[in-house]
Amino acid sequence: MVYLTRLEHFNAAHKLYNPNWSLEKNESVFGPCANENFHGHNYELFVTVKGKPDPDTGFVMDVKKLSILIRENVIKKVDHRNLNLDVDFLKGQMCSTENVVIGFWNILAPLMPEGVQLHCLKLYETPRIYVEYFGE
Repeated sequence: MVYLTRLEHFNAAHKLYNPNWSLEKNESVFGPCANENFHGHNYELFVTVKGKPDPDTGFVMDVKKLSILIRENVIKKVDHRNLNLDVDFLKGQMCSTENVVIGFWNILAPLMPEGVQLHCLKLYETPRIYVEYFGE
């Protein structure tokens, strides 16, 4: 099995705020991330697929096609958007990096071509904070 990773980038705003909690509790749990005016990140999304190289091309998947698939189905929905307000698949959810990456998985996994599986998504919120998701 060969693993191929493509890196994509997007910018987005969000806030972490539980409407069932008081302002004080939200600020206590989420700190500045509960800012009522939102805040933004420069996200890095690593998409790893796995499969056997095609005998004719030597590719697990054409990386240009993988990039187009990611950009058309995920990046266009979130880039320069407010994750809390503008993104359909996040409506009614806490817009944590964990929930965002699960949403991405749910979009991308069914779009993989025959013989290719989505293996892992790694989403960096900051250079020091990232989540990995392997599906469930």
